[in-house]
Amino acid sequence: MKNIDVARKLNTHVKKLRQCRKCPQMHRPAVSGGAVVSKVLLVGQAPGDKEPKLGRPFAWTAGKTLFRWFSDAVGMSEEQFRASIYMAAVCRCFPGKKATGGDRVPTPKEGLNCSLWLKREVDILRPNLVIPVGKLAIAQFLPLEKLDQIIGRKFRIAEHCFDIIALPHPSGASPWHRKEPGKSLLKKALRLIVKHPAFPK
Repeated sequence: MKNIDVARKLNTHVKKLRQCRKCPQMHRPAVSGGAVVSKVLLVGQAPGDKEPKLGRPFAWTAGKTLFRWFSDAVGMSEEQFRASIYMAAVCRCFPGKKATGGDRVPTPKEGLNCSLWLKREVDILRPNLVIPVGKLAIAQFLPLEKLDQIIGRKFRIAEHCFDIIALPHPSGASPWHRKEPGKSLLKKALRLIVKHPAFPK
């Protein structure tokens, strides 16, 4: 499929995504990184409360950490990253807060509703590399094991002909990526990602 056809399909897809009303408990609007034609697909978990207001994924604290990882690893700025990599998520709307504090975890039904958007993006983009960020995203593609058994490794999904290189969630609430073995495995994962043939050079 030519890039112009992919771009047209993605634009239509993103417009429909932003109009989604399937999950009444979710806080709209749906967050999208835009119709970026790329062979690399990054899949986050769900937007926080700031992302819908700012109109882009990974727009707050976790995003600053994520983009710093790539800046340190390969000198890629946030603007370059957003312009060259398609950014998706398990759920596209902010789930809201728990009564006990913190963000609400999306329900299985909400995850299922949103999985149709992700499936369509895989069909349109036919990515060569998928980067799931955090356990919820990783579980969409791989049997969920301990992070130290997944981060720092490359997996091949033969059904879709793409590679998976996972990252831990860059949340400040999780210390995993700030202590060993997480620190070393994160660096290894980033090296694998930036050396991958699909990653923008």
